[in-house]
Amino acid sequence: MAIALEQLLTPDIARPARYLGNELGAVHKPWSNADIRWVLTYPEVYEVGASNLGHIILYSILNAQPRQLCDRAYLPSPDLAAKLKESHTPLFAVESRRSLTDFDILGFSLSYELGATNILEMLNLAQIPLTWQERQQSGVWNVEQGSFPLIFAGGQTATSNPEPYADFFDFIALGDGEELLPEIGLVLQEGKAQALSREELLLDLAQVPGVYVPQFYEMAADGAVRPLRPDVPERVLRRVAAPMPAYSIGLVPYVETVHDRLVVEIRRGCTRGCRFCQPGMLTRPARDVAPEQVIETIEQGMRATGYNEFSLLSLSCSDYLALPAVGLEIKNRLKDENISLSLPSQRVDRFDENIANIIGGTRKGGLTFAPEAGTQRLRDIINKGLTNEELLRGVKTAYEQGWDRVKLYFMIGLPGETDADVLGIAETMRWLQRECRLKGRKPLGFNVTISNFTPKPHTPFQWHSVSTAEFERKQRLLQQEFRTIRGVKANFTDVRISAMEDFVGRGDRRLGAVVRRAWELGAREDSWWESLERAFGAWTEAIAEAGLTWKYRQVESGEWNLFDSAADASELPAPDYSAPLPWDHIDTGISKTWLQEDLRRALEASTIPDCSFDGCSHCGVCGADFGHNVVVPPPPIPQFQHHFTPETHRAQRLRVRYGKLGSMALIGHLDLLRLFDRAIRRAALPIAYTGGFHPSPRIMVASALPLGSTSTGEVVDFDLTRILEPAEFLEKLSAQLPPDVPLYGVEAIAPDGPTATQQLDQAEYTLAIALSADAPPMLLPQQPAQWLQEILTARELWYDQTTKSGKVQQINLRDRLSELDLLPPERYPASIAAVLKEADPNQAFAVRYVGSCRNDGTLLRPEHLLHLLEQASQQPMQILHSHRDRLMF
Repeated sequence: MAIALEQLLTPDIARPARYLGNELGAVHKPWSNADIRWVLTYPEVYEVGASNLGHIILYSILNAQPRQLCDRAYLPSPDLAAKLKESHTPLFAVESRRSLTDFDILGFSLSYELGATNILEMLNLAQIPLTWQERQQSGVWNVEQGSFPLIFAGGQTATSNPEPYADFFDFIALGDGEELLPEIGLVLQEGKAQALSREELLLDLAQVPGVYVPQFYEMAADGAVRPLRPDVPERVLRRVAAPMPAYSIGLVPYVETVHDRLVVEIRRGCTRGCRFCQPGMLTRPARDVAPEQVIETIEQGMRATGYNEFSLLSLSCSDYLALPAVGLEIKNRLKDENISLSLPSQRVDRFDENIANIIGGTRKGGLTFAPEAGTQRLRDIINKGLTNEELLRGVKTAYEQGWDRVKLYFMIGLPGETDADVLGIAETMRWLQRECRLKGRKPLGFNVTISNFTPKPHTPFQWHSVSTAEFERKQRLLQQEFRTIRGVKANFTDVRISAMEDFVGRGDRRLGAVVRRAWELGAREDSWWESLERAFGAWTEAIAEAGLTWKYRQVESGEWNLFDSAADASELPAPDYSAPLPWDHIDTGISKTWLQEDLRRALEASTIPDCSFDGCSHCGVCGADFGHNVVVPPPPIPQFQHHFTPETHRAQRLRVRYGKLGSMALIGHLDLLRLFDRAIRRAALPIAYTGGFHPSPRIMVASALPLGSTSTGEVVDFDLTRILEPAEFLEKLSAQLPPDVPLYGVEAIAPDGPTATQQLDQAEYTLAIALSADAPPMLLPQQPAQWLQEILTARELWYDQTTKSGKVQQINLRDRLSELDLLPPERYPASIAAVLKEADPNQAFAVRYVGSCRNDGTLLRPEHLLHLLEQASQQPMQILHSHRDRLMF
């Protein structure tokens, strides 16, 4: 049953539009037509989850399956979470607005060690028991008959080491989900049709490669995880799938997200072999996407979404050999549109003029390189495969191509690191600054992030450990050095976060109690930044209560340092590297023996080649289960034509009257501007741009509408580079807007005349007003009419207004009021009628007013009129709803 959320999704919560499920590309499949109903449940706020590429791709794939539907849910912000708890309303899926308990299966993305507390928070808000033991029920598994949904997790952290979270999930999806999740859906369909029990269904799922069911396994005394029954695999295979770029063209949120752009994957997997890098080990083999497929996806995606930016995604974009050709081809095809390309952190040794041309232009984005270590010796130990000469050449190229600031990532605490290596980071910065100078330009600036190395499972360094005290000492060394370097801004990761990530990430099943207790004590991922002391205190208290303080102290003090304890560089140091690890039952394809051998090579500062381009490193991945490296030869690089030059010529101005109704009333002003921009792009209308360093489309909304207000009287001006028939423009634009933003009319205006904003004088509003709940009933219609008359006959009605600078100034609201009357029901706008229909007729009424609405700040807002009514009636009131009828010029 759908939940009525009108009382929850109101303007008094932060960005309510993120919970509406009405984005472009959102899928609303008929509930009754689906046999299996999924929720992809992202344990982060909407702005993070809705821009996650894996989330978008899996959502699109699952909704493409017959007889199945997939909705979404996100971690609500604290204000909405409080409302859900107070009203005893369970957490809901945004498309159907149904409780999560109505769905058959909930999938969580676990990509960060400490993010499990967010998952527990969401389960609690959904009123679902936290552990699989609590969700066990006898008889047939059927959600419609009261069974709890199946709860599973996927993502890098879940694949790496699911054991700390084993109690919370019915199963874990290991590796890539594009092929695995549809297979799971088929098993669920068959199991539901056969009326299987929950245990029988999970046993069927355990036979699917890539599905790990923790309840069928136990942790032995030696730390190993072994099957409890003979009919489940001893080791569970990680799934591998080829990238599917076409599914990237999906959701286009109406609110700004963290990655507010089209993202297209060009290469999955990395074979560089950096010994600290877990993603590089967990995503092998490398798989390139065909250049033609990338180009076609981006060209289609930019026109289908209306984004003005796209990003090419890979663990190492520079290792996609077709990048220069693909990037320049796209750049040339879209050269007449204000579109930019961004890339994630790149290999500095492959950064050249071609790459600079791809990501440069009018809006030059940030540029990030990751040398990781400050000396050549340490880069060889970690197998970074980067020389000082290559580092300088890449950074110098960026400077020569117009970048004034570059971001660099380094780590401290790496195996074999000495103080000379730590100080080498600062010395590297001085050297780069000296070498990157050009006459007439200021020296190159740097943003430097110094993170603390955290050993990860399934890497050669998984046996290493560094003490918290040692991290703090090395941070102080660097901080002292950076004080003497101008033009370098350094950021350091808090060592306590690193220690907790290490403790949980390499833990075993005993940590389930710690995670749960930390959540009960208030630990959430967002609280790490809001109140680090409180969050860290919650985790340490939870560790103490679980009796694992001794184990955490080992991590905090550094269990061992590989290099310090190595008596001979040719021999592995203690401890016993053949001892079972909590994640040994996860078959990633890379053998534990190879990880030990690569650790020996690290001790000798010996590098291994990138097997995508050189010889095989014999890691064990390539074969029938995981496939082989797929490397696409680079096509010819086209001649770069030119960067986008904004067309500032204005041939025509069209003034459009439009409305903002229904759920779109919860879209903010800046989000509305973004919506119009993307609609114009999708409609391929010839919009003019402003000049300057950051050209913007000339779209001018006349007045910002208060959040939550509806309107049938809004106005927006569009400046075009060529003349169009107004009716044609209106038809094309209307086709790209949501139904709740209707267009009512358009007229041509002189392009060099004043804009609607400049001409705006007054606005007409209709307000639904209600007395407070404890006020005596009104004598309708006499009392409201008397209050209005008192306001109209007054000469001065003063109001204390606080300016942006904090000063209080008095303004005479009566000077800003032109008309005011009580509105009879037959003249109610639809949105006002709907609100007053639900209100107590003895406590509520509607008024219409016309007041100032000028661009210089001379405004009579709805809250101003509420203030006047309260003064006249001497009673507290509230605005149930406001509706703007028209803007007046």
